[in-house]
Amino acid sequence: MNIKHKMSKPLALLVMMVLLAACASNPATMTDPENDPWEDMNRRVFNLNMAVDKAIFKPVAKGYAKITPRPVKRGIRNILDNLNSPVVIVNLALQGKLKESAIGTGRFLLNSTIGVLGVFDVASKAGMPDYDEDFGQTLAVWGYDKSRYVMLPLLGPATFRDGIGRIGNSQVSGEGWFIREHHQPIPYVLDAIDLRARLLPQDKTFLEAPDPYALIRDAYLQQREYVIFDGNPPLPDYDDFLDEDYLE
Repeated sequence: MNIKHKMSKPLALLVMMVLLAACASNPATMTDPENDPWEDMNRRVFNLNMAVDKAIFKPVAKGYAKITPRPVKRGIRNILDNLNSPVVIVNLALQGKLKESAIGTGRFLLNSTIGVLGVFDVASKAGMPDYDEDFGQTLAVWGYDKSRYVMLPLLGPATFRDGIGRIGNSQVSGEGWFIREHHQPIPYVLDAIDLRARLLPQDKTFLEAPDPYALIRDAYLQQREYVIFDGNPPLPDYDDFLDEDYLE
């Protein structure tokens, strides 16, 4: 990317949105001080992300969803999932799930060969399970199970732990390898557009929510807990909700 001395119009627009986000009003009361102690800052970043989404990502995603045939979209999704397979394989092994890691390796090899570089998900048709693991989950399994929520600029919701994990993911994934090898962010761009297009049906629910920021945060934290515990998160300790006066 060439950097010009004179600020370009897109860059000026982004700076303007940052300034507007910084001036946006935020609730004085924190809605989740335990998991989201940086809420004030996170809401400002959230406002910025929503402005960028409205101006860029959502229109592009709507165009992609409208003009791209369903089989092509499915093929693109399959390729992107296949490029992420090394992350899954490595983290299954790091978590001691050696059998699952071997199955994940088999999926990757089958889809990369017979599936034509992952265009066709022949492994799923063959009955091979598909796993979802990453470095953020591995850190949680290793004991880093409590982490502050953070809203990342342009990248969206995360925790501090998962942000660290994304660095590891980028070093192991096929997407990261492609970018380092060819100096082109094409896989990341396609991944972002495809994900935003798949989220379009949820826009109405999001916009009608009393607090869209809290909705996204709570949904993200719940989803991460779900995958960290392989679909079996622990039940809450209901004793913590009982009134001590009631127990007397």
